[in-house]
Amino acid sequence: MVTEKVLLQMDVDEHPSSFDSIVGIDSGVDRLLRYGSVEASGVESLVHGAMFTRGGDDLKNTAIFVGGNDVNQAEELFGAIQKAFFGPVRVSVMLDASGCNTTASAAVASLTKHMTLEGSTCVVLGGTGPVGRRVAHLMSRQGAHVIVTSRSLARAESACEDIVKGIGAGGGERDRLEAAAPETEEARSAMLGRADAIVACGAAGVELLSAEELNSLQNLKVAIDLNAVPPAGIGGIETFDKAKQLREGDEQSPTVYGPIGVGGLKMRAHKAAVAKLFEQNDLVLDANEIYDLTIEQMG
Repeated sequence: MVTEKVLLQMDVDEHPSSFDSIVGIDSGVDRLLRYGSVEASGVESLVHGAMFTRGGDDLKNTAIFVGGNDVNQAEELFGAIQKAFFGPVRVSVMLDASGCNTTASAAVASLTKHMTLEGSTCVVLGGTGPVGRRVAHLMSRQGAHVIVTSRSLARAESACEDIVKGIGAGGGERDRLEAAAPETEEARSAMLGRADAIVACGAAGVELLSAEELNSLQNLKVAIDLNAVPPAGIGGIETFDKAKQLREGDEQSPTVYGPIGVGGLKMRAHKAAVAKLFEQNDLVLDANEIYDLTIEQMG
């Protein structure tokens, strides 16, 4: 008898994400068990039910996916799930609340097609959100100096601290993270002028960089906009742009990506990560692990 692959989709929202459910099914899951409004304080019984119904090699055929729109709550849930395990008696678990890990991984992986991150300077616009923090972490992990921006310097500095403490940084990463909230046009222009790459991760429908500003940046190599809701987060970048030269025929023009331009890679990474969960029973897939899988998907 073949043991079916069962995925427990634990979502902090009332209604578990239909997007995540469909991707799970398309990733080869045989049975999908969906749970909404899951709280960290009450997850232990669900985890134990997943662990104790199967044993030995069959444990790898059960896995947990953590999702939801509130990434902070999802991170807390992700931690509580791991605390409920008993040594080797455990199942694999993945965090991708609101697509935070797969989206960030696809954006940074796309950057690496066109430039070397080590020694570069990268600006993350709207860097205090869950995707922005992960983009900053993944770039700094590869040796980039990353400027994390916000309208509030205190929030930007707090985000830098959270990146190091919350995502799991390597040694010296804090030194490669710079908080910024430029208050004048001169300070903003000076900051943007340092950028080899810019990734916009701000709130939906908010322009963070105008087309005029984008075209004025002489040192910029790559710009990626992750906002799929008009107006664009970066003016002059279209939703479907993928490895497109901003100014056709201009060799000095930066390469640009829109949200759908990185979306194909994000989807491949998401499916690959879910499938990976069933290879063994002790995987923990967060930002670093999902990024490494994303690089493999680029081929």
